[in-house]
Amino acid sequence: MIERYTLPEMGSIWSQQNKFQKWLDVEIAVCEVHADDGTIPREAVDEIKAKAAFTVERIAEIEKTTDHDVIAFTTNLAENIGESARFVHYGLTSSDVVDTANAILLKESCDVLLAKVDAILPVLKRRAHEFKDTPQIGRTHGIHAEPTSFGLVWALWYSEMQRNRERLLRAKDAVSVGKISGAVGAFAHLDPDVEERVCAKLGLKAADVSTQVIQRDRYAEYLSTLAIIASTLEKIALQVRHWQRTEVREAQEAFKKGQKGSSAMPHKRNPILSERICGMARTVRANSIVGLENIALWHERDISHSSAERIVLPDSSATTDYILAKTTSLLDTLVVYPENMLKNLNLTRGLVFSGQLMLALTQKGISREDAYVFTQRNAMKVWDEGGDYQELVKEDADISSYLSTEEIARVFDLKHYLRNVGNVFDRVFRV
Repeated sequence: MIERYTLPEMGSIWSQQNKFQKWLDVEIAVCEVHADDGTIPREAVDEIKAKAAFTVERIAEIEKTTDHDVIAFTTNLAENIGESARFVHYGLTSSDVVDTANAILLKESCDVLLAKVDAILPVLKRRAHEFKDTPQIGRTHGIHAEPTSFGLVWALWYSEMQRNRERLLRAKDAVSVGKISGAVGAFAHLDPDVEERVCAKLGLKAADVSTQVIQRDRYAEYLSTLAIIASTLEKIALQVRHWQRTEVREAQEAFKKGQKGSSAMPHKRNPILSERICGMARTVRANSIVGLENIALWHERDISHSSAERIVLPDSSATTDYILAKTTSLLDTLVVYPENMLKNLNLTRGLVFSGQLMLALTQKGISREDAYVFTQRNAMKVWDEGGDYQELVKEDADISSYLSTEEIARVFDLKHYLRNVGNVFDRVFRV
């Protein structure tokens, strides 16, 4: 799935070639610090840097015998380096290399995802302003509630994606941490200063404390952040799916020339991209549970987390990357039908103004309970018998004794419901 749905930059980050390259970067950074301290000869480091090479295929071949990928990796390096290879991996344990390299991979993934978030935000902002004054019926429990602004929906998504961006920045900071602290984190063979300098060379922070591994609450934060982002994207796609329903048809995915909706029904225009986004978001959420499960490891480390992380870290990164890009495209080209929004708003023949009518009556001194009774009994007639709500209200003796025809007309004025949209936009977009 990763190869099929990954954009090139994310795919290259999580490729086997790049993973082993990051391992080599860590090994060389450690050697350079050792050379600075005089622990190993400078000429040995020069030879290591000049000759260190590997192939994914050779590492896999060696691993068939060793059953240990890091040993297979260092063995392949030694085949190419020669005598100076004895200084490679000096004082290290496997997780020093793997976890520090993972920090680089995760940091790079965050940068790719941040770029995708930065691409969707202008689309949301542009379309929010495009539909700022477009009335739409708001729905609660799937039932018509009160009028709202279609642009307000986009503004809400924009605000949520801004929070997702902040979460992703925090997650980037959390995972950009390396460790060179040895088999149980006690620095038995290297000084903490070595760790700090190696991490600095690699653009990372050194963990304040670790065991054999970087603590997995950091990875859990990253995976949970991706799960939240994916859930936001599903939230957006789910709305599009509702709007595209035949009975609603307030908006729909762009349908290009030559596209086919169904093998059996040529008339179909299905929300296939929105459904794909919803489905893939579920896998990202599921993977976040693995991240949480990986926090609790036996003592200073077991290996139960390792196999799962080889799946969930690249998979969640790639999937979130993909659905971010697809959601951006979906929203940028979304076809909107304002006339259908207005038609649907009027579908209940004025019932959506009942709340404002009740408030207008209470302002005349009627108790809320009586105002509710007067308002609801006319609404129920419309539900059950049909008719126009405003006309029934005008004919109701109890209501007309308190409200004039002009006052009732103001109750049913759509502009009243949208009068504060501009204030909300000012808060969201800081105009």
